[in-house]
Amino acid sequence: MSNTPHTLGEEFPGKLEAIHALKAQDAHFARVLEEYDEVNDQIHKAETKIEPVSQEHEATLRKRRLALKDAIAGAIAA
Repeated sequence: MSNTPHTLGEEFPGKLEAIHALKAQDAHFARVLEEYDEVNDQIHKAETKIEPVSQEHEATLRKRRLALKDAIAGAIAA
């Protein structure tokens, strides 16, 4: 398991099988997952000062992660 917080397994406990199935069936959903991971990694690097960013940029990244998480949750629920 990754040491990066907010991984999909943490955010959607018990839903990883559904996520993997959707990823295999839906190219758009797969891209959403990729973007979620990329944004989450950027936030983690900012929080740990590996790649510091402005507070405004970090807030924008957090909002994007939340929107992506909402999209993932909606796809799982559908």
